[in-house]
Amino acid sequence: MSSNRRPIIILIADDDAEDRMLVKEALDESRLTNHMQFVENGEELMDYLHNRNQYVDKQKYPTPGLILLDLNMPKKDGREALKEIKGDDHLRVIPVVVLTTSKAEEDILRTYDLGVSSFITKPVTFASLVDVMKTLSKYWFEIVELPKP
Repeated sequence: MSSNRRPIIILIADDDAEDRMLVKEALDESRLTNHMQFVENGEELMDYLHNRNQYVDKQKYPTPGLILLDLNMPKKDGREALKEIKGDDHLRVIPVVVLTTSKAEEDILRTYDLGVSSFITKPVTFASLVDVMKTLSKYWFEIVELPKP
């Protein structure tokens, strides 16, 4: 494993304030030292990734190493945002993990088809969410080699 690991920014796109808080707490609880950024819809997500509007400052809003994406968001949903990300030469290398309440087979198939790295259904309990975040962070930040942003 490479020892030159830089802290990877996790960009979390979720319109539900409570879910954002729970994900943050679960990641904190899994002792993850990664910096987290939050956006509330697909439009904000794309603005962040292209450093537009309120996300113009590249120092403050660097390219994330991982995107946690909710599918059901206002303005532009996760499916549309995912399609844009994976259609962009610069952004498509960023791993996207769908973290959603959806269990729809169609969503699972469609998001994998669009190039999502993993599809996770949001666990119901906080303890389960912490377990999922522990496993997710171990996998993405200790095991997998990611391309440099």
